[in-house]
Amino acid sequence: MRNKQRENLVRKVSTVVVKIGSSVLTHSDGSLDETVFRDVARQVFELKQRGVKTIVVSSGAIASGMKKLGLLRKPVEIDVKQAISACGQTELIRNYEEAFSKFGLNVAQILLTRDGFSDRKRFLNSRKTIRRLLEMEIIPVINENDTVSFQEIMFGDNDNLAALVISLTEADLLVLLSDVEGFFDKDPSKDKNAKLLPTIVEIDSRIESFAGDTFGKTTSGGMRTKIQAARSAAAFGVPTIIANGKRKDSLLNLFDGHEYGTVILPTKERLRGKKYWIAYTLKPQGKLILDDGAAEAISKKGKSLLPSGIKKIEGEFGIGELVSCFNSSEVEISRGLCSYGSSEVRKILGKKSSEIEDVLGYRYSDEIIHRNEMVILSR
Repeated sequence: MRNKQRENLVRKVSTVVVKIGSSVLTHSDGSLDETVFRDVARQVFELKQRGVKTIVVSSGAIASGMKKLGLLRKPVEIDVKQAISACGQTELIRNYEEAFSKFGLNVAQILLTRDGFSDRKRFLNSRKTIRRLLEMEIIPVINENDTVSFQEIMFGDNDNLAALVISLTEADLLVLLSDVEGFFDKDPSKDKNAKLLPTIVEIDSRIESFAGDTFGKTTSGGMRTKIQAARSAAAFGVPTIIANGKRKDSLLNLFDGHEYGTVILPTKERLRGKKYWIAYTLKPQGKLILDDGAAEAISKKGKSLLPSGIKKIEGEFGIGELVSCFNSSEVEISRGLCSYGSSEVRKILGKKSSEIEDVLGYRYSDEIIHRNEMVILSR
């Protein structure tokens, strides 16, 4: 059934980022399903005929490598996962090349790490490369560079990678394809009364409480990471659709305005430039727990964070690095660039700004995080 709101939403799309999960690309035994690759290629070709450019963010390298090496469970050790990914990546891109070539399309493999987004020069170089590929009518197939990633620069899941690709390419729509019908208020595999939410206007604490982590034999993440990705895209002014990629013509049906899956609408206030970079491109290096007064002052009154409002600190970070701020209920309310390193913050937390110099012997700033270096995530 077609939906007018859906039709209006997709009518304006000129570039879409489509993230395809391992569960869509593989058989039940973990091997890559060649028919799915052909189906994706056919739909991307038809979207191209309609004037829509497609960027694919693909999982499946580790799943493919596990099948290739005869492994039954995904290992925990990062270096083992990196080795498995290296084995599987060649098989993954071969499937894309063969499928798209049948429609006269070329693909380009792009492997990214998080520091490629946080470093401005590398970010702009990646943007130029992808834009040129699209101009040449070549389909970018993006994955995390598992082989060289280490814990500090890992995305950890391709949902959040896909959301960052939105900011990199300035695409108009994010589509997250998995083996579930959309976003439910309960886990549909455990509760038969779970209800699909066709539209989410705002990702608030209620929506977050519905999202749960899902870990399978070859997959990671789940609805929690999809909601994180959708929040990031929404802040950039881009809607997200979560849908079942196992359905026939799933992409084409979405672009025809059919009502299935879940649409998550963008926020009215869009983050741009430095604020978006702070909120979603950088990876937090530490955690600050605030008292109720400080949490309200920064989230509702637009104030800077002072040392007197900090109750507890976790992690190690340097001056100018990103930290997350949580209220007393352990809800993340903001992120910002810290004026002091973690060792300094530990000495001055709970103190007045006028006491900073007495304690440290110097004072860089009265604020731990200035409001201009902070982004509010929850009010």
